[in-house]
Amino acid sequence: MAGMKGLKKQRRIQIIAVAAVALALSTGLIGYAMRDGISFFRSPTQVLAEPPHENELFRIGGLVEEGSIVRGQGTSIVFNVTDGGGTVPVAYTGIVPDLFAEGQGVVAQGRYIDGRFEAVEILAKHDESYMPKEVVDALKEQGVYRDDAES
Repeated sequence: MAGMKGLKKQRRIQIIAVAAVALALSTGLIGYAMRDGISFFRSPTQVLAEPPHENELFRIGGLVEEGSIVRGQGTSIVFNVTDGGGTVPVAYTGIVPDLFAEGQGVVAQGRYIDGRFEAVEILAKHDESYMPKEVVDALKEQGVYRDDAES
């Protein structure tokens, strides 16, 4: 009889151990996902006013400045992001989204190094529902943002 009881106890310990590992993993994953969501957002004006540390991953957003897109070798591209008050040059290598165009909203994730934003990801935004509220507010503040519904 005693052998049976020992087996049950061992089984319970195994279940607890598995549950603890699963909990630790999910906590880690949530933390990782949150970390991505916490990458701070800044407008070009804010970036120029107080340049972030080179190691800091953050998002910059605004409009792609008219006439600023320069395509380089392969998939490299350089363009300016502006909010009307400030303009920051952005360098990126990779495929840009279909909606990426001059005069359109854009959000780029990356780092600000030596006066240039080195993007690791470009997200083109075509309307207010996609554009972070901070971008829209920054653009409206500078009088640059226009609602397509109005025009």
